[in-house]
Amino acid sequence: MKRHLNSTLLYVLLTIAAALILYPVIYTFFMAVMSPEEASAYPPSFFPHSFHMANFTEVFEIVPIAAFIGNTFLISGLTMIGQLITASLAAYAFAKMEFKGKNFIFSMFVATMMIPWEVTIIPNYLTVRSWNWLDTYQGLTVPFLATAFGTFLLRQFFLQLPKELFEAARMDGCGHIRYFLFHVLPLSRPALGTLAVYSFLNMYNSYLWPLLITNSENMRTVQIGISMLEFQESTSWNLVFAGTALVILPSLLLLIFGLKQLVRGMAAGALKG
Repeated sequence: MKRHLNSTLLYVLLTIAAALILYPVIYTFFMAVMSPEEASAYPPSFFPHSFHMANFTEVFEIVPIAAFIGNTFLISGLTMIGQLITASLAAYAFAKMEFKGKNFIFSMFVATMMIPWEVTIIPNYLTVRSWNWLDTYQGLTVPFLATAFGTFLLRQFFLQLPKELFEAARMDGCGHIRYFLFHVLPLSRPALGTLAVYSFLNMYNSYLWPLLITNSENMRTVQIGISMLEFQESTSWNLVFAGTALVILPSLLLLIFGLKQLVRGMAAGALKG
């Protein structure tokens, strides 16, 4: 009886905690379908009393949100592919190859994870500007094509692959390239999926760097497009939240469908140091 009571109490607490965490997202969708009068009423209404779906069409009329979403998907996809390539190659070298100073180089590599991105933003901006890459896709993506976190994550996973597999492959005349392409990568789908979801969402939600290096409207990303829904004279919060709902919907769906892969990859990478 006591055990059953404890389980019930635990589920109640978990349900309350989940509701508190999810409520901002749910409230965004509630505000997105409110009428202008209801959205600006005081005290604010926590639940919509009507469904004003015209908010979404107004957002498309005010800002080119579809073009912004397309831009963001392109930049996030290119960054994701670049990080998968560079991180998997570097991780394989650190996990399966022997060379002088490997541990020291890897320690220095991992140490860069301690440096905040904001510290490097000015040198990166000056470099991109000197290459005339301002307001271009290469300026938006190239600084993010390599990641120390991705290399660390994949290395930890590669270390778990049995050495006997590599020795058997070598006996069959398999070199590093074939072993990497036809054995390591197919066996590392959970870790690669984790890095893909993480890098895509990280770039999709990026705001400061696209704001800094883009000037023209056709190069803007969706996070900047949301701020264009706020006007100096007044702010229509129903339109702002409708735009926000459109923006977070793709990343929310990706997170829902990729959550299992994300957790599996993180757990696998944490098993071996």
